Amino acid sequence: MLQRIQTVYLLLIVALTTAMMFMSLASIQLNNEFYNFDVSGIIEAGSGQMVYSTWALFALTAVITLVAMITIFLYKKRILQIRLCIFNGLLMLFFYGLFVFYYMQYGKVVEGMGGTEMSMSLKIALVFPLISVILDYLAIRNIGADEALVRSLERLR
Repeated sequence: MLQRIQTVYLLLIVALTTAMMFMSLASIQLNNEFYNFDVSGIIEAGSGQMVYSTWALFALTAVITLVAMITIFLYKKRILQIRLCIFNGLLMLFFYGLFVFYYMQYGKVVEGMGGTEMSMSLKIALVFPLISVILDYLAIRNIGADEALVRSLERLR
């Protein structure tokens, strides 16, 4: 199981998404106040109080981690492994859509409260899903190569 390079790729995906749960994705400046945007919500930097909850983003990150972990242990079912990797890649791309959705929703809430200037600076943790998509693609290629090798060996018998 651990001899296969796709297992290493999937373990890196698990590590990146787990790290993403504990890191800030972006920093938001609203007028003269700063907020941290992480997967659990938008948190005021000074007091640590959660201003806006993004529970779906946290749940999606947990599902991505769980699917990658389950995929590692399905090494005997390579076709299912490929399908789960494709599904996981789509979930990672959906993560960015949900991130933008929550940012826009928070912008609407701010406008409703009378806030005017809102800017966002992105953090390094926001790149982790993109790196995970690339690792996922590499894992799919290697799982497919293993499947092709097994089928060619069965043909020789």
